[in-house]
Amino acid sequence: MDILQGNQHASPEEFYNSLKEKLEAQHDFPEDYLFKFIIPTDQAKLTEIYKVFDGIKFTLGNRESKNGKYTACNINAFVLDADQVVNIYKEVAKVEGVILL
Repeated sequence: MDILQGNQHASPEEFYNSLKEKLEAQHDFPEDYLFKFIIPTDQAKLTEIYKVFDGIKFTLGNRESKNGKYTACNINAFVLDADQVVNIYKEVAKVEGVILL
């Protein structure tokens, strides 16, 4: 798992705790939340990510990089609270090669 934005935390748990605090301070849940990921272009990896969103109302947009090596995956999902956002990030982070934005 790679996390691009502001990874000054010593452990993933510290990162997720900090993320939850920021989400609760800056968002008014329930609401639509935009998840962004970069993955190596591979349909199986996209399918793994989509499975994390089973049972959640979402829209998606994917775009391959210029050379086709990577895919940017944007998923706009209706989430109930910060815990749900954190849990989704934790599940997506299990997909090999994913970069969380």
